[in-house]
Amino acid sequence: MSAEIPAAPPRNEWAQLGERLPPRVFLGTSSWSFPGWAGIVYGSTASESALARNGLGAYAHHPVLRAVGIDRSFYQPLDAGQYARYASQVPDDFRFLVKAPAIVTDPALRAEGGAPVQDNPDFLDAALAAKCFVQPALEGLGARCGPLVFQLSPLPGHALRPDARRGWTEKIGAFFAALPKLVGDSDAVYALELRNRELLTPRLVHALRDSGARLCLGLHARMPDIARQEAALHAMDSPKTEGDEWALAGPLVVRWSLHAGMKYEGAKGRYAPFDKLMDPDPPTRAALASLVRRAARSGQPAYVIVNNKAEGSAPLSCIALAGAIAGIDEA
Repeated sequence: MSAEIPAAPPRNEWAQLGERLPPRVFLGTSSWSFPGWAGIVYGSTASESALARNGLGAYAHHPVLRAVGIDRSFYQPLDAGQYARYASQVPDDFRFLVKAPAIVTDPALRAEGGAPVQDNPDFLDAALAAKCFVQPALEGLGARCGPLVFQLSPLPGHALRPDARRGWTEKIGAFFAALPKLVGDSDAVYALELRNRELLTPRLVHALRDSGARLCLGLHARMPDIARQEAALHAMDSPKTEGDEWALAGPLVVRWSLHAGMKYEGAKGRYAPFDKLMDPDPPTRAALASLVRRAARSGQPAYVIVNNKAEGSAPLSCIALAGAIAGIDEA
């Protein structure tokens, strides 16, 4: 019998923030198994493994955290039963952002240390993606399924030459067009997250729009700043309009992964155990809050998934972002 992990005692100010968020704004963190979140998310200290197994129910009680990212699916495909177990632990209005497995999103097969050893024959294989990812996620998560994010691993340098980019753009567009159509009551949506800024071109934006997929804004060192990515989103949704009066034509999907100027391992070492905001980034929060409010005005859901490496503590970043969305200075 699994040990129950209690939720942190409710704080009135956080409950009020949750009530002020628009109903289809889904803020959450990238995974949930961090012992340092005791007192913020969890009511007692538990090990990482215990939280991974049994912490999701307590996490979902937090008044601001309405979503979570499932990252483990990137390393190994999950089956419908595993997704269903996650879905059973959260309320109906909770949403999951799920990362597609590297078997279809990484152009290379890699050694244990991460070095590429050969080309991946299954890269951008839509049939395999449907079988090992889309169908199990939709079946297991049901109505709680949110964005299905295909994070492309970095492409090799020769693939980024101007003469090669067009071919990659066509392959990416064809891949999304070949995935199963998303129908029914689910909020599921396909989204592409890049790891090469060179691929963020008008041609790619048009290919995503034509296939019905969304651009996932990825905030990390490999991509341009949020203003450049917002401009791409603007071009995707309102190509014939000028100025600030534009509406999102689909869900807003954001993954705030890393503080500007930081590398992953450096951020991990500086921020652990992830229990405080070490490097607050109000400008990024303000930009995200503006985009979330635009999504709400456009009648579209907004998903913002935050990593501990963004500011030091992902749940506290979500709380501060909720304050910015509501027009309250929280940090």
